[in-house]
Amino acid sequence: MNIRAIIENALSLKQQLLSDEHLVPMLEQSIATLTLCFRQQGKVMFCGNGGSAADAQHLAAEFSGRFYFDRPPLDAEALHVNTSYLTAVANDYSFDEVFARLVKGRGRKGDVLIALSTSGNSPNILRAIEEARIAGLFVIGFTGKQGGKMKGLCDLLLQAPSNDTPRIQEIHILLGHIICQGVEENLFPQYKPGR
Repeated sequence: MNIRAIIENALSLKQQLLSDEHLVPMLEQSIATLTLCFRQQGKVMFCGNGGSAADAQHLAAEFSGRFYFDRPPLDAEALHVNTSYLTAVANDYSFDEVFARLVKGRGRKGDVLIALSTSGNSPNILRAIEEARIAGLFVIGFTGKQGGKMKGLCDLLLQAPSNDTPRIQEIHILLGHIICQGVEENLFPQYKPGR
């Protein structure tokens, strides 16, 4: 293992983000969409598997808890956190349905689904996106360089410029934190430093 090479690769990917002329407008649109959703009393649902489930839960907590400022909570939740529900639906239907059923049951027009899949091909994520589209939710996808089957299914697709799962997930957290900060500053300008 070459530790320096790993760090250099991570830094190179972040430099590639700076060179992507589409990234900043997509982040700005994500921030604007989520700001509007929360202003209209909508909710944001996150879904992902494995490390992406951890990232989904992490980002949901930044909204429902706090990011930089002590401010009112925002309605955001990772869809995998109820283990009784998750195991029952996986057992009684299929694991492909675990997120889709919650999106179908809870999703309303004006809500947002944030779907994370490093490959862009996770069947349960694709089913959740399908149900979100039917229900009229705005869908923001986080994936890797190829985009997989999520490409073309999401309203916005934020792609990490890598095919390496750990590096993709590191980029997802960076982009997610940028979005969380932007939304928090839009909704709670009175909490900005110096005010």
